[in-house]
Amino acid sequence: MVQYINAEDILPKTLILEIQQYIGGSMIYIPQKDNDKKSWGASTSSRNAIVERNNEIKKKKSTGATIDELMAEYHLSYDTIKSIIYRKK
Repeated sequence: MVQYINAEDILPKTLILEIQQYIGGSMIYIPQKDNDKKSWGASTSSRNAIVERNNEIKKKKSTGATIDELMAEYHLSYDTIKSIIYRKK
């Protein structure tokens, strides 16, 4: 969840006055520095869950499941199932 912080609580008054010239009274998003960014799924278990799901799909396909069966079981499109099955990693 995004946490909003009042600029007056953390920024110097001179900086607030400068920002107000451009966007006074509105909310503004300030992104993290590039070297501080985490890759997708790094702070949650989403990435691991998807890797596990994809491995299950590959295993089921190799033991005889059809793409249609996998589509129904995992609620994914034909192209998504196909790309998971034929992906190198």
